[in-house]
Amino acid sequence: MLVEWVNLAGWVKDYHMQTKNRVVIIRLLRFLPDEVYVVKQFGAGQHRFLLSARQWLALLLGLPLLFGSMLRVQALDWQRLQAEFHRLGGKPNDLKDWQQLLQQTRNIALPDKLARINDFFNQRIEFVDDPIAWGQTDYWASPMELLAKAKGDCEDYVIAKYFSLLQAQVPNENLRLIYVKAKIGRGGQAIQQAHMVLAYYANLDAEPLILDNLIGEIRPASRRPDLQPVFSFNSQGIFSGVGGNAALGPGGVGRLSRWQDLLQRARAEGLE
Repeated sequence: MLVEWVNLAGWVKDYHMQTKNRVVIIRLLRFLPDEVYVVKQFGAGQHRFLLSARQWLALLLGLPLLFGSMLRVQALDWQRLQAEFHRLGGKPNDLKDWQQLLQQTRNIALPDKLARINDFFNQRIEFVDDPIAWGQTDYWASPMELLAKAKGDCEDYVIAKYFSLLQAQVPNENLRLIYVKAKIGRGGQAIQQAHMVLAYYANLDAEPLILDNLIGEIRPASRRPDLQPVFSFNSQGIFSGVGGNAALGPGGVGRLSRWQDLLQRARAEGLE
């Protein structure tokens, strides 16, 4: 996977599609024989996508409907999710409440999506360290495991919020899981510890909004001086920094083995 995002002269092609009375502009930025990077622009906002060769061919031939269908999040496999949730010993009403949350947040305003999903997990999940919750020193729980257990640590909150926002129609390219060093406490009693938060970027140059279990209010990063970012990632891979315009590093999700394992387990449960 290439790291740089570079415009290639002669390979820039715009498509205009009317979507909910907004013009969508698709710009080809850089391609490989098997992969293509594009940016989808909604007015001033931009979202990045990685296309397969088949999807790139459809775009090149002017088939926006096929491209548009690729952008939609796949429906959850609720039968598999319910079976896994039952196997894990979860309470049926908890899964039902999560299902209703996803349905209710698909078509509401973005600030409300972020707040509803952030509050859902912050209020329902009891924070406990991994050795207590999972009997391991560092375990990343899937959303089904977290909902069934109703206990987890910072990574578990973030992972569940991330998958939930994807299902609420928030583009993957706007979301990052960020490893940070968090300052806990005040003055001489303050300590610094490893922590994880979820960030939402309105566009490539925007200051991210931080969803966190330590502070329930969603704040811009500039209002979280207690957090020192280390690196960011999502299901696309590991980024070279934490800015919205940071490039993807080489190696994909395989560079972070716990994340790769979590994605595989989530897919097996029915989460795409």
